[in-house]
Amino acid sequence: MGAECCAPAESDNTAGPEGREQGPERLWQVRELQFAVLAGALLLAAWLTGRAGAEAPQTVLDLSAVAVGASTFVPAAVRNLFRHRHIGVGTLMTIAAIGAVALGQFFEAAMLGMLFSIAEGLEHYAVVRTRRGLRALLDLVPDTASVLRDGREMQLSPDNLVLGDVILLRPGQRAATDGVISTGRTSLDLSAVTGESMPVEAGPGEAVYAGAINGGGAIEVRVTALAKDSSLARIVHIVEEAQERKGAGQRLADRLAKPLVPGIVILSALIAGLGAVLGDPLLWLERALVVLVAASPCALAIAVPLTVVSAIGAASRTGALVKGGLALEQLGTVRIVALDKTGTLTRNEPRVIGTLTAHGATEVQVLRLAAALEVRSEHPLAAAIIAAAGTDVAKATNVSAVVGHGLRGDVDGSHVRLGRPGFIEPAHLAEEVERLQARGATVVLVERDDVLLGAIAVRDELRAEAADTVRELRRLGVTVAMLTGDNIRTTHALAEAAGIDAVRADLRPEGKAALITELRAQGGRGGVAMVGDGINDAPALATADVGIAMGAMGTDVAIETADAALMGEDLRHLPQLLRHARRSRRIMLQNIGMSLAIIAALIPLAAFGVLGLATVVFIHELAEVLIIANAIRAAKATPLPDATAFAPTVRQATPGSPASNEAVMAAAGGGASESDEGCCDRCSADSGATSTTPKGDLLLITARVETAPPPSSKSLAAPGSGAGCCPGCATDQAPEVKQGTLVPIQPSSDTRNS
Repeated sequence: MGAECCAPAESDNTAGPEGREQGPERLWQVRELQFAVLAGALLLAAWLTGRAGAEAPQTVLDLSAVAVGASTFVPAAVRNLFRHRHIGVGTLMTIAAIGAVALGQFFEAAMLGMLFSIAEGLEHYAVVRTRRGLRALLDLVPDTASVLRDGREMQLSPDNLVLGDVILLRPGQRAATDGVISTGRTSLDLSAVTGESMPVEAGPGEAVYAGAINGGGAIEVRVTALAKDSSLARIVHIVEEAQERKGAGQRLADRLAKPLVPGIVILSALIAGLGAVLGDPLLWLERALVVLVAASPCALAIAVPLTVVSAIGAASRTGALVKGGLALEQLGTVRIVALDKTGTLTRNEPRVIGTLTAHGATEVQVLRLAAALEVRSEHPLAAAIIAAAGTDVAKATNVSAVVGHGLRGDVDGSHVRLGRPGFIEPAHLAEEVERLQARGATVVLVERDDVLLGAIAVRDELRAEAADTVRELRRLGVTVAMLTGDNIRTTHALAEAAGIDAVRADLRPEGKAALITELRAQGGRGGVAMVGDGINDAPALATADVGIAMGAMGTDVAIETADAALMGEDLRHLPQLLRHARRSRRIMLQNIGMSLAIIAALIPLAAFGVLGLATVVFIHELAEVLIIANAIRAAKATPLPDATAFAPTVRQATPGSPASNEAVMAAAGGGASESDEGCCDRCSADSGATSTTPKGDLLLITARVETAPPPSSKSLAAPGSGAGCCPGCATDQAPEVKQGTLVPIQPSSDTRNS
């Protein structure tokens, strides 16, 4: 039927010149259905005429119904037979219709044409409707954009925008193409593009993607991509290409259908030939025609492609790109998920989470001295320290790097050193530094004129939804592993907070790929998925059964490297995608099984005369309608629940509100200082504490989730705290990280380079 059965050699291009879908918008506009209705009306008229005793007009009306119904598939079948030497389902139906007319079974021939046209029309409408749902993403782009040129505002079509144009985006308006904010701050609603429910705060220098809604104040956006090359246009193009790629299930259907069609012709010929020898030739010729229709693999041919189109389109509407049917099916078989740490489980945005001071120094002094040395450094920790220090930072001179250790230089006439423990001795801060490192923080010490002034703890925080995502994956029966190049201390702290048992640290990119191979060998019948940033993790993504790029919106490399891509930054899209892929795969298998069962049941019934042509046609086409309806179920897209329950608990330190040593120690050890009037931020009566962040949360890796955790979950508690710090927030003692089958892990002593 359609492009799958009747005309495989000719593509059915329904996209208009502007990329919009040009197929029928309403069911009654489908050409095949219109012809089927006309054929049905002619059949009804023929029946009424026959009841009146007018046989000649009845015959004319029957033949007219045959001609109208057959006109939807006979021309394409004949064209494919002579031009492309292709025998398809349309060829089988054409032979059956001609044979029925030759045997005088006009009513049966007309029923065949009418019902086949109905099934073909429904399939065509379902495909166009599904593709239109995807193409509708382009409708997110407004018809006009407000552009500032030569000091005045003008309205232009997005197609007329050029690189460097400045777009004025007012509250409530959508971005016409990709750009970078040049003026103003706002919140951007990306739900239609990435599937994330929470607005994203954005300011100067940050990206704005096509289709994003400005939810705050007016901003000016400098155009960085033409409308035809925008991220939204690329998404649609990639998904449309993906829908054409065949998965294993689709190839199975093709392998079965390709030899089945000529086999059916041979079987029908044998039935007719043997029947002519053994009995009534006309009777067995009629049965051969019925077998021809009964064994038609049209339902089999559409079973998987329509499901793939529906499923990939649905995934794209919830912020996930799946590159073809094969990737979709592999996602449906995943039983092991390997997660990269940096940029996947964490946001890859290190922050200062605490500062220790000594010898009368203040937190402000420690941060600003460190920032003076780091201001020209490209180390990942530098940006975090500079952000915490603020804008009033002295300029260091004679700055030099001590490779693998730290920095040294002169600030306001004093010699200052900055580096990891070992390069600078932590002295009486050693115990506190050790506790900070045990909680996954990277600690750098600050020394002035050979006097230790303090220590700064920096950490890349776990995503707020990471622990919830791991729990969801486990509910799906998926084993979760963490693979990272980071050191063992940080890895263990994050794995403990996220609830991941199997961890592996100190891995190079090739080491991750080798471990993926090991996991594939252990995975049994299930597949292995690798989730990473699509660049540093490219070898592992390519090695896995299916590679998934995280946060790939606007990143061509990530999209090209992986088999699937999560466009947004919400990690909860991962279990959502796996759940959707499993459901879609089940639908594929249901359709294939149903198609084969119908063929297997109808052939013997037709061969022995139990079912006539009209009955077989009705059952066959009804089954196709059921398969089409089942395939469309894969188009259901369930958005993520509202993410307002996830609130970050760690804020960037600011010079104006220094954290006390007691607060840092309490956070590192999990306990509270004696001066606290409450044991943690949830039950403390002292709202005026001097810590930069709530004392109980300063080094808490996981984000606070408003919903109650499941009974089996455990939160971080102080060693030896037993059932918790107080009856109001009692928790189990923090469990040790189980190292599963992927350890032991060799520790690393270089915390500066973690």
